[in-house]
Amino acid sequence: MTSAPPTTGPILVTGAAGFVGSYLVELLVSEGAEVVGWQRPGTTPLTTAAARWMSVELLDEGAVAATLGELRPSAVYHLAGSAHVADSWSHTRETFEGNVLATHHLLQGLHRHGLRPRVLVSGSATIYAPSAEPIAESAPLAPASPYATSKLAQEMLAAQAWREQGIPVVLARSFNHVGPRQTPSYVAPSIARQVALIERGALTPVLKMGNLDPERDVMDVRDTVRAYRAMMDGATPGVPYNVCGGRPIRIGDLVDLFRTRARVPIAIEQDPSRMRPNDVPRLAGSHARLTADTGWQPRIPLEQTVEELLAWWRTQIDLQMKAEQGRR
Repeated sequence: MTSAPPTTGPILVTGAAGFVGSYLVELLVSEGAEVVGWQRPGTTPLTTAAARWMSVELLDEGAVAATLGELRPSAVYHLAGSAHVADSWSHTRETFEGNVLATHHLLQGLHRHGLRPRVLVSGSATIYAPSAEPIAESAPLAPASPYATSKLAQEMLAAQAWREQGIPVVLARSFNHVGPRQTPSYVAPSIARQVALIERGALTPVLKMGNLDPERDVMDVRDTVRAYRAMMDGATPGVPYNVCGGRPIRIGDLVDLFRTRARVPIAIEQDPSRMRPNDVPRLAGSHARLTADTGWQPRIPLEQTVEELLAWWRTQIDLQMKAEQGRR
C-alpha cells in the first residue's frame, strides 16, 4: 500500500507537554522544524522550546477532528496517553480512554479530512510475554496489566488504520526510558529524588523500594526520541519496532548505581505499598530491526543518565527548599 503525498503543514506532537514529548519537541525544534505541540487542557509544558502550543482534549472527538482539519499536519508523533502501569489497575477506564479512545479519535480525525501524514504511535513493550532472551518483534504477546492490554489495543487500531484507510502509521514498542523531568512515580526518578532528599537531611538514609529482582531494558529518553525521529523517516508502516537499548539491568543493580553516587551512606528497605500486583520478571529487547531499517543506535550510557538524573533532582530539591524557606 502506498501513502498519499505528504502535506506541507507543521509537525504535530500529541502529549507534547509531557516527559517524552518535551524532549521530542526540543529535538524537532533544534532541527528547524515547525512544531505544534498539543497539551491536555490544564497542563503546563515541561519545555520552553519554541513550539506552537495548543490545548486539545483528545477525548473530545469533535475538537480533535476540527483542529486537525485546520492544521493539516505533515507528520504526527502520537505520544499522548496514560503511561503508568501500576496506576492502570485502579484507573482502568481512564487508561483505556487515554490510550485507545484518544488514538481512535486522532486517526479518525485524519481520515475524516483525507489526511495521510506519517503517524508514529508510541506503544509499549509491556505487551510481550516474559522471556529470558532478548525479545524480538515476532515474540509472543501476553499483556499482563490493564495498561499493557490498552497499548496492544492501541497498536491494533493503528495497524488497522494503515490497512483499511491508508494512513501510514509507524509502530513503536518502547521499553523503559528515563531522564530528568520524569515524574517520581517511576522507579529511576523515585530513587534519584529520595537520594537527593536524604543528602539534604529531609529523609532518613533509607531508600524505600518495591521489588528489586525484575530486570528491565532501561534507556535514556534522548535516545528514545532520536529513535522516534529515525522511525518517522525510515520505518515501514504497519510494522512494529522495538525501541530499546538492548541492555537489561536488575532493579537492585539500578539502585546501586544511584547509591554509589550518593554523598552519604544509604540503606535499602522494601516498601509493600510499592509492590505491583503482577510484576514481569524480565523485559529486555532487541533493536535489530530498528537499527537495520533506520541506522539508529543508542548512544548514552546508563551511568551518564543516572548522574544527570541525580543532578537534576538535587537542583529540584534545592529549589523546593528555598521556596519553602521564603514562605516562612
